[in-house]
Amino acid sequence: MVPSPPPPGAKGSVLVVEDEVPLARLIASYLSREGFDVDTLGDGLEAIDRVRTENPDVLVLDLGLPGADGVEVCRTVRTFSDCYVIMLTARAEEVDRLIGLSVGADDYVTKPFSPRELVARVQAMLRRPRGIGTRAAPEQTHEVREIGRLRVDLSAREVAVDGEPVGLTRTEFDVLAVLVRQPRRAFSRDQLIAEVWGEGWVGDPHLVDVHLGHVRRKLGDDASAPAFVQTVRGYGYRLGPCA
Repeated sequence: MVPSPPPPGAKGSVLVVEDEVPLARLIASYLSREGFDVDTLGDGLEAIDRVRTENPDVLVLDLGLPGADGVEVCRTVRTFSDCYVIMLTARAEEVDRLIGLSVGADDYVTKPFSPRELVARVQAMLRRPRGIGTRAAPEQTHEVREIGRLRVDLSAREVAVDGEPVGLTRTEFDVLAVLVRQPRRAFSRDQLIAEVWGEGWVGDPHLVDVHLGHVRRKLGDDASAPAFVQTVRGYGYRLGPCA
C-alpha cells in the first residue's frame, strides 16, 4: 500500500497494519483527517521491518495477519521499540485480548469498531506526558524514588529491583509511576486510567489489571504476598511496604 502523504504539521506518525484493504484505508483516512502522518501495510513481517526503520509513534496492529500474526509482530517490535501499540481483533474472547496485551500492547479495540473511537484512542495516547503523574509534582531535573528494594528513576524512566534493571513497556512504567509517586495511597482503576490514559478515555477498565499484572511479574512480585504492588480489595491498587 502507498503511504498517505504527511499532512502539514502532523501530530504524530501512525503505522496501520491491517490486511483488509478497505478497512485499512478507512482508518488511514480518519487519522490523516485529524493531522496524523499515516502509513498502511497488510503483512506482519513487513510491519516489523517498517517499525524498525521508521519507528512510528503509534502502531495500530490487527491480530490476524499474513506473514506474522499480530501477537508475533508485537512481541518482536517490543524488543527494539517502545511505540504505543493498539491491537485490533475480530474475536471478542478475553483470551485474545490478554494474549495481545501480554506481549506488550498498550490497548485493544474489538471489531467492529468506530473509526472515530480508534482516532480518539490514538489521540489520547499521544497526549500522555512522558512523565506520568507530573500533575502532582513540579518539573524536576532528576527524580528518583527508592522504596525498599525498588528503585524507580522517574526522570530516566528506569526501574531496578535489588540493583537489577527491570524492562517495562511505556504504559507499564506509566502505571507504576503513578503508584510510586504516592506510596501507600490507594488508587481506583478509574483514577489510574485518568492519570495514565487521560480523562474521558473509553475502554475496558480491566486494562489496568492486565498492565499491573505484567509489572508484578517483571518485578518478581508474588501476587499472593506482594512486596510491591498490592491489591486493595474492591477498590484498586497501591504501592505497599517494600520489605
